Amino acid sequence: MAGVIQRQPAGDTAFGSPRAWAILLAVLVVGLAADLWSKSWSFDNVAQTPVELDRDRLLAEPGFDPIPFHRGDPVLPFDLLKFRLVLNPGAVFGIGANHRWFFIVFTVIAMSAGVYVFGRYTGRRSWIEHAAIALVLAGGLGNLYDRMAFGRVRDFLHALPGRPLPFGWTWPGTQNDEMFPWVFNIADVLLLVGMVVLMLSLHRQDRERKRLESNTAADVATDTAT
Repeated sequence: MAGVIQRQPAGDTAFGSPRAWAILLAVLVVGLAADLWSKSWSFDNVAQTPVELDRDRLLAEPGFDPIPFHRGDPVLPFDLLKFRLVLNPGAVFGIGANHRWFFIVFTVIAMSAGVYVFGRYTGRRSWIEHAAIALVLAGGLGNLYDRMAFGRVRDFLHALPGRPLPFGWTWPGTQNDEMFPWVFNIADVLLLVGMVVLMLSLHRQDRERKRLESNTAADVATDTAT
């Protein structure tokens, strides 16, 4: 299957490479800092007054919403992206609401698996993969922090606000006709970018491996024929 991670020889893994660990940690720290700072800034500045988050009340009252009405300032021109504060009880883009402990446990397991894949299944010089794994870890840690600290995830970015789906369509199971109804944060972006980069890199490696195998087979066939 394309993109399957191949276990590296023992002496060529990232686990024993200080430079590989440095790249992983540097990207992780920068990504996590950007996520947590942007959440804090948004909840302090986007609404008329800073949003105070009472963890105990948020956990005790699932319907409680301390966010006041706010219009949200544009982030990009032409209404491509704007600020919108939301407290999300689910996962990426609000999927799977009200399963907080499931997502906490799943995130811890997934991040542990990510570190293991980094250490044992990537090469010492696989820097693109190291950075991609770090982005995924940073995104996971950013949202894990929110779930532990507040009981919900702080989201604040809304893409294509108010743009309807074509032909009067709505999303399955809902009456929502908005083209992109989800509100997200930097952690979600880090997760998705990291996963896409990792899959593309693995796909490229898989194609290269198959090309080398094909060339080797052709060379063997040529040698046999002569």
